[in-house]
Amino acid sequence: MTGRRVCIALAAALVATAAGCGGSAQRTPSLKQLPMVDGARVATQATRCDKGANTFCAVELVVVDGRFRSSDALMKAEHDRLKALGWSPVNGDIGEESAAESPGHRLRVTYATADGDLKGIDLGWIKRSRKVTLALSQSLFGRQPALSMLLEEGPS
Repeated sequence: MTGRRVCIALAAALVATAAGCGGSAQRTPSLKQLPMVDGARVATQATRCDKGANTFCAVELVVVDGRFRSSDALMKAEHDRLKALGWSPVNGDIGEESAAESPGHRLRVTYATADGDLKGIDLGWIKRSRKVTLALSQSLFGRQPALSMLLEEGPS
């Protein structure tokens, strides 16, 4: 390969990589778009991209709030907040999860208790980044009410 061909090949590879996820900012939702329980905080977050035919990026996060007695109570409060703001409840990916779509179906959030998602991860039903999995484990063993959340673009 000549020097010119190498440069063209490298440029094409860079364009393809940028188009896959990182260069497609409009395809990665912002946490500002996700209503959360007042007082809850994001303990950790990671961006996960799918580079298949319909490339998209999702935001994985762990949300904690020590004011609640349990992760189940925090999950119910998050469900009630989403519903009050017009988000439509839909099925989660596994039985342990709940999900909701934003008004206009532009966004979808899937959420579960730390224990629920850790079960799904352990059984191989779902995948989460190592960073998120560790944060979920730490919250569970630290007895801190926590949710695993996945924010992605909706079907429309």
